[in-house]
Amino acid sequence: MTGPGARTLWYAQNLTTNGLQGWIQDNIVPLILLGIAIILLWIGGKGDNAGVARRSVGLLVGLVALGIAVSGNGPEVGSFLASLITG
Repeated sequence: MTGPGARTLWYAQNLTTNGLQGWIQDNIVPLILLGIAIILLWIGGKGDNAGVARRSVGLLVGLVALGIAVSGNGPEVGSFLASLITG
């Protein structure tokens, strides 16, 4: 179907990506975090504690970025960080 009627049909269905986003948050993210935890435990078991510490700090920074992206509070966080610098 082409023309104005097709456009109305797409708007009428109210298409969103909320289902896919929810599925990724509920399934993929925990699997990735579990994989990272297993890798960190494996590296720590070999005695490279400094390497585990470096990777853990990187992981925390990544989790903070993921949390900001998922929550949708990016503009508020940016405004807060800017207010820390500008006063």
